[in-house]
Amino acid sequence: MDRPVVKYRRVLLKLSGEALCGRGDFGVDPETLRNVCAELAEVRAVGCEIGVVIGGGNIFRGLKGSAAGMDRASADYMGMLATVINGIALQDGLEKLGVATRLISALELRQVAEPYIRRRAMRHLEKGRIVIFAAGTGNPYFSTDTAAALRAMEIQAQALCKATKVQGIYDKDPVRFEDAAMFRRVGYDHFLSERIGVMDSTAVALCRENRLPIRVFALSKRGNIKRVVMGEDVGTLVGDFDTTAQ
Repeated sequence: MDRPVVKYRRVLLKLSGEALCGRGDFGVDPETLRNVCAELAEVRAVGCEIGVVIGGGNIFRGLKGSAAGMDRASADYMGMLATVINGIALQDGLEKLGVATRLISALELRQVAEPYIRRRAMRHLEKGRIVIFAAGTGNPYFSTDTAAALRAMEIQAQALCKATKVQGIYDKDPVRFEDAAMFRRVGYDHFLSERIGVMDSTAVALCRENRLPIRVFALSKRGNIKRVVMGEDVGTLVGDFDTTAQ
């Protein structure tokens, strides 16, 4: 039986740490983890090569630590270690489903993860392994969104897929306003000028410079990751469009 034709042969998926919380507000929910891993396994089965950048906000967020009086660099390093914990959990969940996976860390943690070497990461992808990128960029002051944009460029991904709690990008907060309207298309310039908060502006600027499309969609709807790689118009597409949103 022939595989279905995918639009994107290689993608970088940005998962927030909160995506692993489920209905809780801290830690990793086993059922949610299983669901996320099952979706990733389905996407890999249709022939799409997947890199994943995982956040750490479900365990520790550097900005919150800094706001509470911690040194910013120290707080950010703690946040990076939180992403490694999530990466280990994601790797374990995927391997339980029989999916070959590699955890790669921007910080040197040899006992639990490979060091980040671009060519090695690309080779893993070519061999059909899901590659999880942990510890952000390895540098403080940079968000995991920026790490996702950077890794997407480095592995030559065809799209950056940002999984969120809402369906896409709206004209106002959909949680607070029932009449919020979702955009299907948003230009890079409009995103940056309006300071849309769904993604870090540094990450979007990097994508704009390299013309990498960003697809923002809800992780909560089962099958959305697969729909994105198959080319369905899910959520909001951020790209080189007119500066007005559509």
